[in-house]
Amino acid sequence: MLRKWWHDKIAYQIYPKSFLDTNGDGIGDLPGIISKLDYLKALGVDIIWLSPIYQSPFVDQGYDIADYYAIAEEFGTMEDFDALLAETKKRDMAVIMDLVINHCSDKHIWFQKALADPEGEYADYFYIRDGKDGCPPSNLRSYFGGSCWEPIPGTGKYYFHMFAKEQPDLNWENPAVRHELYAMINWWLEKGLAGFRIDAIINIKKDLDFPSFAPDGPDGLAACWKMVDSVNGVGDLLEDLKNHTFRHYNAFTVGEVFNMKEAELPAFIGEDGHFSTIFDFSAHCLSNGEHGWYDAPPISFENWRRAIFESQLKVQKVGFEANIIENHDEPRGVSRFLPAWAQNDAGAKMLGTVSLLLRGIPFIYQGQELGMTNNNWHSIDEFEDINTLDQYRTALEAGLSEEEALAVCARCSRDNARTPIPWTDGPCAGFTTGTPWLPLNENASALNAASQENDPASTLSYYRRLTALRKSQEWREVFTYGRFEPAYEDEPAIMAYCRVMDGTRVLVAANFGRDTVTLRPDYTIKRVLLSNRPTEPENTLTLKSCDVIVAECCLS
Repeated sequence: MLRKWWHDKIAYQIYPKSFLDTNGDGIGDLPGIISKLDYLKALGVDIIWLSPIYQSPFVDQGYDIADYYAIAEEFGTMEDFDALLAETKKRDMAVIMDLVINHCSDKHIWFQKALADPEGEYADYFYIRDGKDGCPPSNLRSYFGGSCWEPIPGTGKYYFHMFAKEQPDLNWENPAVRHELYAMINWWLEKGLAGFRIDAIINIKKDLDFPSFAPDGPDGLAACWKMVDSVNGVGDLLEDLKNHTFRHYNAFTVGEVFNMKEAELPAFIGEDGHFSTIFDFSAHCLSNGEHGWYDAPPISFENWRRAIFESQLKVQKVGFEANIIENHDEPRGVSRFLPAWAQNDAGAKMLGTVSLLLRGIPFIYQGQELGMTNNNWHSIDEFEDINTLDQYRTALEAGLSEEEALAVCARCSRDNARTPIPWTDGPCAGFTTGTPWLPLNENASALNAASQENDPASTLSYYRRLTALRKSQEWREVFTYGRFEPAYEDEPAIMAYCRVMDGTRVLVAANFGRDTVTLRPDYTIKRVLLSNRPTEPENTLTLKSCDVIVAECCLS
């Protein structure tokens, strides 16, 4: 494998609105991020991914971009951004930004011009179609609910949006659109950006006939991803994107890719793939409901383990994936992937160990290193997320009571991951001197960075040891390029695997069950490299509930 600069790096996602506020407006900002760079460096972070900081109306929390060349005033100025780049460079860290180019905001000048002249040049920057007998052109349902088609007032025409109606999709079949987007991407890379996380990118390829599909819900609509599944040719667009932008800067790119066809994996992340890597969502997809969050199944340990094993074995033949426990679009991993008895400090350390030592690029989401959990929500009015509000309505329409619908949202909402970071146990958890834009997690006074900073037994301290192990001179090669091998698959509560390279074997073993488990001695433990136990037991293959060990071993 041709080695790349990003192969052995650890990435950290910042959701700027909830990271740290320095001006008292209740919204995190760029100066707040700059003030915590040493904290991130101590955590072992090499690459910082910023969720959108562009100018936006914030209908979808910044994923509706009104100006790709401007910083939203809520976050600061372009001078602040340039200072962030300079300060990260001093610390040998890199910055990547969110790249949202499937759609833009309806406040973007291109769309405003399209609305002003639905037959003009800018109308072809979007997908504008005539209605059919006074109805939308097809029955596609957006990801956020309702029709993908929004009527243009005063005309018989509609524009297409796969997300919110305020997020019109850009027409990637128009060379002028691609030219504009490529110029913007290169502008940011010229500034010193190291790359991008590319949002919802699989959606850029459309069936230009926009056919209807068999309805899959009582609204008579069909999920828009069915069109994504049915159309071919997205690879041509992605290659065009790469060749006009990323390739020239040796940029690190991570794609948010759902609905990829099985045979396309090498084209996406192979030796010369469309992207450097893509996120592994195999475990997260286990909780997809057939109709929404209200019928989302619980995630069993057996299915979770199988999904990770299958993904690791498949991907290591091709390239690297990016491994996550949680992100801004998912609830907190401790609350989602751990059984009730394991939702504690030991469980958070166990889950983090299993994730960060997999083969691939580890991504830590802000607050994960503290063991943050889902919040307790008392009213639907506390939520800000547009998708959560839609899922609440969907649950009510399916016959759930308001209490039941709220419980569904409390479990599944991505606002769980967007609650402000608790830095201290003081007023507003040290996040702001004002009123936080989203309620603080109710456990912030007990679970915060200050209380964990100097506690060697804290989740934060453990994460620092974990990243240090992965990046150490002795073990960096094994954890970066070592082969992944499942272990102890017949143990129903054990998640275990080996990383193997050039005769070196490291075992990672974790007990997700209630009961103590003694593993058969397939391997002789030479030394324990890391454990979440307070002391090392005599028999290192006896794991109590929530125990995890990382050990150098050899065949018995």
